[in-house]
Amino acid sequence: MRVLFAGPTLFGVAPDLSGISLRPPARLGDIARAVLEGATAIGLVDGYFDAVAAPWHKEILYALASGATLLGSSSMGALRAAECAPYGMRPVGAIALAYADGSLDDDAAVALCHGPAELGYPPLTEPLVNVTATLARLLAMGLLTQAEHGRLAERAQQLNFRDRTDEALLADAGAATLAAYRQYRVDRKAGDALQLIEALRQCPETRTSPSGVTVPMTLFATDLLPALKRVRDAA
Repeated sequence: MRVLFAGPTLFGVAPDLSGISLRPPARLGDIARAVLEGATAIGLVDGYFDAVAAPWHKEILYALASGATLLGSSSMGALRAAECAPYGMRPVGAIALAYADGSLDDDAAVALCHGPAELGYPPLTEPLVNVTATLARLLAMGLLTQAEHGRLAERAQQLNFRDRTDEALLADAGAATLAAYRQYRVDRKAGDALQLIEALRQCPETRTSPSGVTVPMTLFATDLLPALKRVRDAA
């Protein structure tokens, strides 16, 4: 069973998910639960944080120790893949690889606010990685001057991810610039997620031999994992 955790990154995108079980953005316990349910490969794109507990690194170690293949890209997946790459999790796409090599080190660069599941998790703000790529494209097309690009890039860095909308970013830039931004917007996160889906599709349908990774006896092993197992056994 191949499992994909994704939400706002794939909003408005319709990839082929045949053979893949799509689940909402991951939260604490979801990756371990997928392993207990028999997942052989797990792709992590989106995950909750802030007001909802994010997936623990120990869950990823548990999945790897169980022989499951773990891939991460785009958002929370890119962060966890970079952090857990030494243990066998695979970073997929430019964003995850940039975190892994240290050329990108700001967690908030991939963060955004989004709407509810009932609406398909529509993004409500712009992640910095998309803004940066879009401004670079507008500069290369001659639609921004170097000075305008520098000013907008600095403003994008200063805006909190909760406030970084295209309207807020381009409030003083004029209607033509806002229209150009929307027309030529670059969605780096979605592009990386599509790469992950293709990589996930190529993953084996059986688990590999145990990786040699061990799961420390922390709160995850002593409390959370036994609780998840009890829920599974009672189902």
